Amino acid sequence: MSKKAVIILSGGLDSTTCMAVAQADGYELYPLSFHYGQKAAIELESAKRASAFYGVQDRHFIADLKGLIRGSALTDADKEIPTGRSGDEQDIPVTYVPARNIIFLSIALSYAETIGADAMYIGVNALDYSGYPDCRADFIAAFQEVINKGTAAGVSGAGIAIKTPLQFLSKAEIVKLGTELGAPLHLSHSCYFGTDPSCGVCESCALRIRGFQEAGVKDPIPYAVEIDWKLA
Repeated sequence: MSKKAVIILSGGLDSTTCMAVAQADGYELYPLSFHYGQKAAIELESAKRASAFYGVQDRHFIADLKGLIRGSALTDADKEIPTGRSGDEQDIPVTYVPARNIIFLSIALSYAETIGADAMYIGVNALDYSGYPDCRADFIAAFQEVINKGTAAGVSGAGIAIKTPLQFLSKAEIVKLGTELGAPLHLSHSCYFGTDPSCGVCESCALRIRGFQEAGVKDPIPYAVEIDWKLA
């Protein structure tokens, strides 16, 4: 019998690479995306295209959480998305979405248990993570304990594992991994503003651009500003 994995798929660089890892690990892919009122709703189109790339568009589920999650520059019209942040800052920025990964993992967990999945993949990262507390390894370990103690799958011994293959990779290493696995990075979208072409100046774009530069790879998506891809 094939193994099943729920992939939390935003449509960005990390989650798209994460899905490529799950496929390489031999899992049957069940992509799960969330429409939570994000300004960059264009990323959901990227998630749809990535799902189609792997031939699992019929299993791609988009959960509608609009209006339930607020309090972030990524969701609220009266909060500005900052530009000029490098991603090296360790303060919690205004782009933090309250309890987002807790909510996403909880819904993914229910879905995973329902379909009999063995694992959930999420592209959290503890290096280039913008200071978000729900991307740290200790949070993931704590949520794994919740699964082990609070689900039928957990207490029965079968269990559902949280897979975080990008947890301790730099953005450059993520780019290299995605490239090596043939992930459709050309279909991914990372810009906080959700523009096409990507703005190139928000923190998410800055992290992505630096990752491709340091990996020595030209990003296949377009930007609104000129980028020197040979810069290392």
